[in-house]
Amino acid sequence: MKFFATITILSVIFATSCKKNNSNISTLQQMKLSPPKADKIPKHLEKHGDVRIDDYYWLRDRDNEEVIDYLERENNYYDTITQHTDTFKKDLFQEMKSRIKEDDESVPYKLNGYFYITRYEKGKDYPIYTRKKGSLDAPEELLFDVNKMAAGHSYYQLRGLSVSPNNKLVTFGVDTVSRRKYTIYIKNLETGKILKESIPVTTGSATWANDNKTLFYTRKDEETLRADKIYKHTLGSNPEKDPLIYHEKDETFGTFVYKTKSKKYLVIGSYSTLTTEYRILLAHNPNGEFKVFQPRERGLEYNISHFGDAFYVLTNKDKATNFKLMKTSETKTKKENWKEVIPHREDVLLEGIEIFKDFMVVSERQNGLNKIHIRRWDGSNEYYLPFSSETYTAYPSQNPEFDTNVLRYRYNSLTTPASVIDFNMDTQEKTILKETEVLGGKFDKNNYEEKRIWATGRDGTKIPVSLVYRKGIKLDGTNPLLQYGYGSYGSTIDPYFSSVRLSLLDRGFIYAIAHIRGGEYLGRQWYENGKLLKKKNTFYDFIDVSKHLIKENYTSPEHLYAMGGSAGGLLMGAVVNMAPELYHGVVAAVPFVDVVTTMLDDSIPLTTGEYDEWGNPNEKEYYFYMKSYSPYDNVEAKTYPNMLVTTGLHDSQVQYWEPAKWVAKLRELKKDKNLLLLHINMEAGHGGASGRFEALKEVAREYAFLLDLEGKTE
Repeated sequence: MKFFATITILSVIFATSCKKNNSNISTLQQMKLSPPKADKIPKHLEKHGDVRIDDYYWLRDRDNEEVIDYLERENNYYDTITQHTDTFKKDLFQEMKSRIKEDDESVPYKLNGYFYITRYEKGKDYPIYTRKKGSLDAPEELLFDVNKMAAGHSYYQLRGLSVSPNNKLVTFGVDTVSRRKYTIYIKNLETGKILKESIPVTTGSATWANDNKTLFYTRKDEETLRADKIYKHTLGSNPEKDPLIYHEKDETFGTFVYKTKSKKYLVIGSYSTLTTEYRILLAHNPNGEFKVFQPRERGLEYNISHFGDAFYVLTNKDKATNFKLMKTSETKTKKENWKEVIPHREDVLLEGIEIFKDFMVVSERQNGLNKIHIRRWDGSNEYYLPFSSETYTAYPSQNPEFDTNVLRYRYNSLTTPASVIDFNMDTQEKTILKETEVLGGKFDKNNYEEKRIWATGRDGTKIPVSLVYRKGIKLDGTNPLLQYGYGSYGSTIDPYFSSVRLSLLDRGFIYAIAHIRGGEYLGRQWYENGKLLKKKNTFYDFIDVSKHLIKENYTSPEHLYAMGGSAGGLLMGAVVNMAPELYHGVVAAVPFVDVVTTMLDDSIPLTTGEYDEWGNPNEKEYYFYMKSYSPYDNVEAKTYPNMLVTTGLHDSQVQYWEPAKWVAKLRELKKDKNLLLLHINMEAGHGGASGRFEALKEVAREYAFLLDLEGKTE
C-alpha cells in the first residue's frame, strides 16, 4: 500500500496593509492534508503495553517518490504563503551580507615553521587555505582553493586539514552530500597532486605518526554514522587493506584519534555522555600497540594532556562534579597514581587546559562567566585575565605551538565584535591582532545595551538571561523580543556578537539568550539538573524566563518570539505544547521532536550514544517520561503560535522526517488559523547550506518570518 498525502493550496489573499501585531496576510486558508492511515502498527512502536499509532511513519521513506513530492509541495506552500516577503528576504540577505567583509583573511597562526592563513575573496563562497614558510613576508603557498573544488556541487564541505611532520603532505576530508560522511584524501604539497588513495565514510580528519608515512583515522558505521573504528594507513598502500587498530564495540560510545601537543603520543579516545577512556602510543612507534591509560568506569570522565614526563588529567574522579586537575607519570597512568594539582571547587567549573613550555593556561567558568587563569610551571606567578562585562565570551584559540610565551585568545560580547588577541604571559601585555569589521558605517557599539538579568523558576531556581537591544527603548511591553535557547548535552550558549543580529536589533527587537538547565552555564550540576528524568526543567526554565520578561515589561505575548535548533528545536516543540499562549511566533530549526520513536530506533544515527542524555526508552520509566514531553506525542487540538519549521533532506543528526511528521500532525489537530510553515532544504543537512553566504539566506528566511509578524518589512 502506498501512503501519501495530498496538498491543496486554497485561495490565499494578501492584504495591502498591515495591522498591528498581525501578519499582513488578511485571509488565509491553511493547507489541507488528507492524512494517511497506517495499515499496521510498526513493531517498535509497541512498548510497555502502550500502543502508539504513528499515522505519519511513512514519511521516513527517503527513496519514495511520493515522499519527495510531498516535501516539495510543502516547499511550494511555503513559497506561496511567503511570496509577499520575497523582496524583503532578498533585502535582508543583502543587508546582512553588506556588513561582512568579503575580502578577508584570518590572523595567521604558526605551526612547525609555517604560518597558516585562511582567506576569503569577494564574490566567492568558500575559503582559500594558504601558508608561508618561516615569515609572513615569505611567498604564499596555496594549499586549497575550495571555490574551485566545490564547482559543480550543490553542497561541499572540506575539513580536517592535517599536515605531516615534515610539512610535505596534508590530509583533508570532503563531504558533498551533507551527511557528514567524509572521504579522506592526501595531497602532496611539493607537487600539488592528490594521491590516488582515498578513504571513504570517515570523520574527515586523520593523525600523522612521526614517521611521515603512517596515519590513523576514524571510520563511521555506514548506517548509524557512529564513529566506531580506528584504522592505520601507510602511504602507497591500498586503503581497503588498512589494518583495524581499534573497534569500539559498545554502541553507546564513539571513538577518535589525535596527537598530543607535545607530539610525543598518539591517543585513541572513546567517549559516551558519562564515561571516557584513552589509549596511548609513542608517536615514533606507529606499529606498536596502544596501551589503555585508565580503563573505563561508568561515570568516570577524564581528558589527558602531555607535558614533560607526565600527563595532566582533567577529571571528575571522586565525585568532582565540576572537575579537578590531576597529574601522573607517563609510566603509571592508572587512577590510583593520579595526584591533585587543582582541587574540585563547588562554584567553579574547570573546562580545559592549554599546555605551554613555561605556562599552563586553565579555562574556568564561575557564575556563568568565562575565566582564563595563567600559571607558571615553576609556581612563581599566577593570575587571571581581567574581564569586566557580564555578557562576554573569552576562550583560548589556535595555540598549536608549545615553545612560546604568547597565548592567543578570542573575545567578544553581545555588543563587541569578535577580537583575536595575543597575550604575552611574561609581560602581561596584550595585542589586538584583529577585530571583526562591521561594514556599512552604521554600526556603533555604544548605541546598544547589554546586560544580564535573573529570572526565578517555578522551583525557586535563579535562571540567568543575557540581553541586548538598542539604547533608548521603553520597557512598556510593546517591544518585540526574540528569546533563544538550547539546553542540552551540557552545551553552553555563551553571549556572543552577531552582525547578522543587527537586522533585528535595528528594527526594535530585544534579543535574549536564556541560559537554561541542560547546559553548563552555571556548572556541571546545571547540566545534570536538565537531562534524563529532570529534562523537563529545561522546558520549564525557558517558559519561566518568558514569563519573567513579560512581567518586567520587556515584551508581551503579542510580541514575544522563541527560537531554537536541533535539541533547541525539541525545546521549541515542548514549550509550544506546554505554554503556546506566551508566544506570537516560533522558529524551530532542524528540530528533534519525535523523541520516543527516534530513541527506540537504534538504526538511526546518534541514538544509542544518547541513552545517557535522554534515557533508554526500552526501560519503562524512561519511556513514559520521554513520552510525557516528546513534542510529536503531545500535539493537541488547541491553538498554537505562528510557526516556521526548517529541516534538511540529508540531515544526519535529526532526520528530516521528524519535523515533517510534526508539522503534518500539527496541521491535523491545531485549532487556529496561525501560520504553520515547513521549509526543507533539499540539498543540505543538519548544518544547512555550505557556502559562506548561502547560509545567510536561511537566516534571512527566519528573520523575514519574525519581522513580517511584527509588520516590519522594510
